[in-house]
Amino acid sequence: MRHVISSATIACLLAFGGAANAQEFPTRPVTMVIPFAAGGPQDTIGRVFAQRMSEVLGQQVVVENVGGAGGMTGGKRVADSAPDGYTMILASVGTHAQNQTLYKKPLYDAAKDFAPVAFLAETPIALITRKDLPVNDFKEFIAYAKANADKMTYGSAGAGSATHLACVVLDSAMGTKITHVAYRGTGPAMQDLMGGRIDFLCDIIATAKAQIDGGTVKGIAIMTKERSAVLPNLPTTGEQGLDVQAYTWSALLLPKGAPAAAIKKLNDAAVAAINTPSVQERMKSLGATVAKPDQTSPEWLGKFIASEIRKWEAPIKASGVSAD
Repeated sequence: MRHVISSATIACLLAFGGAANAQEFPTRPVTMVIPFAAGGPQDTIGRVFAQRMSEVLGQQVVVENVGGAGGMTGGKRVADSAPDGYTMILASVGTHAQNQTLYKKPLYDAAKDFAPVAFLAETPIALITRKDLPVNDFKEFIAYAKANADKMTYGSAGAGSATHLACVVLDSAMGTKITHVAYRGTGPAMQDLMGGRIDFLCDIIATAKAQIDGGTVKGIAIMTKERSAVLPNLPTTGEQGLDVQAYTWSALLLPKGAPAAAIKKLNDAAVAAINTPSVQERMKSLGATVAKPDQTSPEWLGKFIASEIRKWEAPIKASGVSAD
């Protein structure tokens, strides 16, 4: 009898201890790795969520920019980190879908090496050019590109990034082969576009809007089926004769094997941020659409990433481009 009571007591203590540990997470700051340079669209979105999640968690979510290899350097950093819930990545379509086909040997398996936490938002991509490029709409841009392809260049946040693949799809659709210039983030690429050192950029609307509004670049087209509410006067590619679609999204993932309690706590904080009016307004101002209620679970995100990998495989292979 004494042995039975002792076992029961130990079981109760272990259960209590596990519950206590789940309640305690996080006991120190959590790192959000943004796999691109500061100042870009993913960085902007990530910092908005990091601030609100810090308030919800009662611990600071510290942003760490780790650029390189189209976001794979940061992705590898998180995949290889301790699976304790304290290091997560702000993933995108480029870092966790497109690069799985673009690279012959990607640095990680986007579907297997991470634990999904929460889908945050989706953002359209816009085609923008240097302000002195002699075109005013998408049809003129296509004609100019076909006539001057050997002299033109386009920038991106890095080989394999969403901004790169958007222009790859565009280049393929136009039947041109324009030179790609890879940067360590959208911020540096935008600076060179504004300085006239590259000709165009397929940029996430979150950062493109300010420069279009300010007249430092030209807005040519939105690369989605519908116009953006924040740039209602900018026609879609389809409206202008060639339907070329590109977008990105933002989601949080932890390393494979992360504790269920940490995933739940971070998911709860992310959902709280998504439902915060000030965050929704900020996302709207950036042209982003926050996750719908049925898109917020880790399970949904896991299936979504798998579907995105499959979705982008065909157009990337059809383009013939490779980042290796």
